[in-house]
Amino acid sequence: MAGARNFRDYPVWNEAVDYATYVYEVTGQMPWFEKKGLCDQLQRAAVSISSNIAEDAARSSDADFAHFLDFALGSAFEVETQLKIAKNVGYFDNLDDNLDVNYQKLMDRIHSIERQLNGLISSIRKS
Repeated sequence: MAGARNFRDYPVWNEAVDYATYVYEVTGQMPWFEKKGLCDQLQRAAVSISSNIAEDAARSSDADFAHFLDFALGSAFEVETQLKIAKNVGYFDNLDDNLDVNYQKLMDRIHSIERQLNGLISSIRKS
């Protein structure tokens, strides 16, 4: 049985925090009428990734920790889905070029987070 883990030691937590911050910057540029719709959902899902990692680090067993990391991975998949919808409806077409925002960059970063979560889950379940 493992003790409380320091979530700050997990690189995926740091990357997820940075990603959520970036998502807030991006959604701030999206149409005003989506602020309580898709933008709100995208922000909540992005924040949920790092929040779940932090909360789950306190789980008493490796099995519990891995199980609840699945929720963080689910949130990452939710972000990916919402980004695809935002792209399909054209929300990336009129964003501020100074933000260096593009759909592919956002997708590449969320895929990196998903891979790291999968690796962490696998390593915990093997131990």
